[in-house]
Amino acid sequence: MITFQAIPILIDGHDTQGQLVLADGELTAVLARLDGDAHDPKLKGWWHLEAGFGRCDAAKSLVVFKTFEEAGPWVQARLDNVYSLRQANG
Repeated sequence: MITFQAIPILIDGHDTQGQLVLADGELTAVLARLDGDAHDPKLKGWWHLEAGFGRCDAAKSLVVFKTFEEAGPWVQARLDNVYSLRQANG
């Protein structure tokens, strides 16, 4: 089950809204709300994947979500891919 936990994050010298993304209680990703002046105005208010762990690591990609809840299916799909590969390989 994917759940979220609100947490403030210090980015660019100011606090912003953050969300820890948990899969069955394990940390899989950290999201930050793009609300600073340095961000593209088209993405203001969207959520950026600041850090992903394991299959949710997307360090070389720009991953954003319009709402933090949209990250849930993305995380689940990444994890399901791993689990289905493990089952296929025994």
